[in-house]
Amino acid sequence: MWNPDWLIQRLSGTDVLDILMVAFLFFWLFYAIRGTRAVPLVRGITVLLISLAALTRIIELRAFSWLVEQLLPALLVGIPVIFQPELRRALEQLGRGRVLILSQKETERLVATIESVAEAAENMAERNVGALIVFERQTGLQEYIETGVQIDAEVTSELLLTIFDHHTILHDGAIIIRGGRLVAAACVMPLTSAFLEDRELGLRHRAALGITEDADAVAVVVSEERGAISLTHSGRIIRNIDTKRLESILRAFLIPRQRRGNGLLARLRRLVQ
Repeated sequence: MWNPDWLIQRLSGTDVLDILMVAFLFFWLFYAIRGTRAVPLVRGITVLLISLAALTRIIELRAFSWLVEQLLPALLVGIPVIFQPELRRALEQLGRGRVLILSQKETERLVATIESVAEAAENMAERNVGALIVFERQTGLQEYIETGVQIDAEVTSELLLTIFDHHTILHDGAIIIRGGRLVAAACVMPLTSAFLEDRELGLRHRAALGITEDADAVAVVVSEERGAISLTHSGRIIRNIDTKRLESILRAFLIPRQRRGNGLLARLRRLVQ
């Protein structure tokens, strides 16, 4: 049986200081990157390193361990340079893990937010008012939030209509919703570098595709020219959707459910792929 007294007796003051310094370093690192998309990257790297250490230490694979030791320095430099986009997506996916279960209060707030967004999108589409609404999910969008005007307000259709009105200074750019609250407006989104065959898709659509390529966000776009509502996820776009369908898709992506909800989410993901 493991005896904790034996471990305490072997620890010196220097060992305790060493452990505290390492703990403080990791705490500072995670604190510095909180709310950004670097968080899932760090998680993915951590899982990868732990897995390699367990494979080479617990299971005594001498040839494999020697190969890893020889190749590790070159891999640490070469892989991030050569496969940066692919590596970032893979590590983010690994670091995200499973969707967290929301509390009843958080679920109700998200449902109200989705209804307000759908109502505002329908109103703006009828009046040909352009809009870009981004929902943050597990990948933090703090770096994009900082490019806009921070608000932190309850999401209502009246507030959305006011922000995207042509006579307000916040109508350009995107709004970002985090946890059912509007955290910032007039945010600058990255544009997709993918070729778009449809020339009717303007900068708002390119920005909506770009942010969903960089993160696991979901974006709602209202076209100013055509008055059409679209939704983007994972670099894919669903075009010309009505408000009922918009609500159902947003619920599936943003509100985790047991069995039935997960099946619906899987079907919607296949739809946008």
